[in-house]
Amino acid sequence: MEGEEDFVLFLTFASFRSSVIKARLMKKILPWLILIAFTVLTGLTLLLTIEGFTKSISYSSEIISPEKKTISVVLVGDIMLNRGVEYMMKTEGNGDFRFPFSKIAKDLKKADILFGNLEGPISDKGIKVGSIYSFRAEPEAIEGLTFAGFNLISLANNHAFDYGREALEDCLAKLSKAGIDYVGAGFNEGEAYGGRTPVIKEIEGTKIGFLAYTNLGPESWKASEKNSGIAWISEKDFEKIKKDIENAKSQADILIVSLHAGEEYAAEPTQFQIEFSKAAIDAGADLVIGHHPHVVQKSEKYKDKWIFYSLGNFVFDQSFSQETMRGKILEILIKDGKINELIPKKIEINNYFQPEIATKEEQ
Repeated sequence: MEGEEDFVLFLTFASFRSSVIKARLMKKILPWLILIAFTVLTGLTLLLTIEGFTKSISYSSEIISPEKKTISVVLVGDIMLNRGVEYMMKTEGNGDFRFPFSKIAKDLKKADILFGNLEGPISDKGIKVGSIYSFRAEPEAIEGLTFAGFNLISLANNHAFDYGREALEDCLAKLSKAGIDYVGAGFNEGEAYGGRTPVIKEIEGTKIGFLAYTNLGPESWKASEKNSGIAWISEKDFEKIKKDIENAKSQADILIVSLHAGEEYAAEPTQFQIEFSKAAIDAGADLVIGHHPHVVQKSEKYKDKWIFYSLGNFVFDQSFSQETMRGKILEILIKDGKINELIPKKIEINNYFQPEIATKEEQ
């Protein structure tokens, strides 16, 4: 009996001790359980609040893209950096080849693309083979072009071969080295005519293509598959040129075509200028500009596209008349892959053969 009582007492004590341990353990765990429960409830409340807030927001399925900037393209007329212009650079400009552009460079540099027609090669090579009116500018003259902001030059004109093929090729190489693209001339037919691979400037995703031609000078100046030359054309080439323009347009959003043609000092365009310009637009050109007459000629709208038959002189030494000391530059504003605005601006060439933007009264 005594053994049984001792066993019962042992069980009672063990049970009591277990209850005490459980109570102490619960006392330690309870605060953590309360904290966990509070955290879970707070998280659920926060999630429900966020869900209700997001449901109240209206989302647009349209993706808003940043607005594209307006692209500026500036086109000028004839640039000649020899003869009287060179004389003024050396005597009045202290030999600074930036001198011809110093009055207008600030306005030109704003353009994304600056285009002009270069009358005569920039080179110290070759032999004079042209007439008494032959031009060749010194190699340093390229400093003036880069200073003004020119990044595209046409060499499709009647002065490209004034000092022979050697000077023309040297000029092409010098322009490339200076980072200036050229059109209307090249080391072969494909480069000169540009039908398959036109010069295209891409800015802000917009592709702007350029082609240049002339009908002046002998046909032997034509670039061929193996020989350098210029993009010389005649009426019999119209169908081929149309195909080149169509192909170039298929690669560009905007296509600008330049033509060096017409009669010197004539106020009106020739039939060739008119027919070529309209054919170019029929084939896909968005704008046609011209030079060579050394005076400004009329502009006209054709099939909702513009033709500027002659922009006249830009840098030249023809001080024998008011008309040859005036010119026009054309600024094209392009937005969303389309020509948005055309802004013609009159220029005056001063006695040092420097172009300046005409005053508001003269515009």
